[in-house]
Amino acid sequence: FIQRSEWSLQLMTQRALEAEHSVEKLKQEIFILQGKLESYKMENENLRAGQTTDLGAVKHNIDFALQNLHKIITDTNLSIRQLISGAMSLHLVTEVLKSTSKISEAEAEKE
Repeated sequence: FIQRSEWSLQLMTQRALEAEHSVEKLKQEIFILQGKLESYKMENENLRAGQTTDLGAVKHNIDFALQNLHKIITDTNLSIRQLISGAMSLHLVTEVLKSTSKISEAEAEKE
């Protein structure tokens, strides 16, 4: 009975030592995983910050493009007005030349 009790005690001691060893391994693994988790959290925050920066840069580029488009439209409108004004001036010159030509013809017929 005593031998059996001693043997059971040794077996329980061995199991307890194995369990403690497993617990230590698991604690180390948890520690490593917690470190990785913190690293991933930091990387995630950096990525989010980078996305915010990227979105800010995209917004800046869009604003810049819109300003340039507005300037181009304004300049184009001015150019169109100048072309219309020039065309009207040319039309006026044409009418003056026609009138001058008619006057010259009329004077030539009188002579």
